[in-house]
Amino acid sequence: MSISQNNRALQSVGQMIFMIVVMFAVVVGTIFKPVDVSAARLKDIASFSGVRTNELVGYGLVVGLAGTGDGTSSTFTLRSMSNMLEKMGVESDPGDLKPKNVAAVMVTAKLPVSVKPGSMIDVTVSSLGDAKSLLGGILLLSPLKGLDGRVYAVAQGSLTIGGFSIAGEAASAQKNIPTVGRIPNGAVVERGVPFKFNDQDKMTLNLTMRDFGTTMQVVNKINATLGGSFASAKDISTIELQLPDQFRGNMVPLMASLENLNISPDGKARVVVDEKTGTVVLGQDVRLSKVAVAHGNLQIVISESEDVSQPGPFSDGTTVVTPQTDLAVQEQNKQLMLMEGATLQEMVDGLNAIGATPRDLISIIRALKVAGALHAEVEVI
Repeated sequence: MSISQNNRALQSVGQMIFMIVVMFAVVVGTIFKPVDVSAARLKDIASFSGVRTNELVGYGLVVGLAGTGDGTSSTFTLRSMSNMLEKMGVESDPGDLKPKNVAAVMVTAKLPVSVKPGSMIDVTVSSLGDAKSLLGGILLLSPLKGLDGRVYAVAQGSLTIGGFSIAGEAASAQKNIPTVGRIPNGAVVERGVPFKFNDQDKMTLNLTMRDFGTTMQVVNKINATLGGSFASAKDISTIELQLPDQFRGNMVPLMASLENLNISPDGKARVVVDEKTGTVVLGQDVRLSKVAVAHGNLQIVISESEDVSQPGPFSDGTTVVTPQTDLAVQEQNKQLMLMEGATLQEMVDGLNAIGATPRDLISIIRALKVAGALHAEVEVI
């Protein structure tokens, strides 16, 4: 064996040993490291460049409905039926068609970047016209296109509907949404996405948590795992990873070792308020300075009625209607209560001690924020 062949063999052995050491370090760290209940896996808080789905959309017809399809007012359904029949050699006038058993639909699907031609993907079918239900329908062959206008999949099959709609002369009943259905494995992929994952020279990680501390924590964890300065932060939520030489052209082992790294996400203290449902959510980092709070409900009840004054018989009087108003005012008399929350549990205990309802808490939280006692960002959705 020549010297160059010996060098190549030694280099291959060295790369293999390095990969084994990296994987062993990750496994050992995962098994013996104390579990942090607040930790999340890197793949749960970040997306990796090249690992994404592509949206597909198409237009089609659902046939076989039991009189719950589009009405004659959906002219595009009539034209679609006429065009389909003409392509099959049947001449038809759109005005003579009755689309009660047919519905025009939009077909959508998600195409993973790794699927190859011949793979099956799920599709969602949604009514486009005024169909009452898609129950029992069959989607006819529909091409699914991407943003570039090219056909990537074709869909066809029987729909599964998670609801129903029944109506009579004087009553109706409905469960869930009967105008949207799914076809499991209802589309066949005809063209794959022209992208090769292993041909990348570098990897970009986009964090869902937009926080400088979390970003630097990820950078330090990756560099410690790989044993070098391979990762660097570009902004508050973007990390650029230079691939080690031993993983070029073979990135799957690298991604398998990185995506399971435990990260403890951090961020701004936040209070989320949904006034539509009266929901209040407090983050774990919310803090409350010492403050005195008194909250009393004011209830006003107004009742309107009418008194009728009827004149005596054979008199010249007229009937008079006199309005009567009953007014009742009730106000709770609650004393000031001292509140302070160095931890989330203390803050919750203090708010519960006031005895306020969730909708009362919305007003209290806003008042605390204005007073400068609530150290968190209040977001109303």
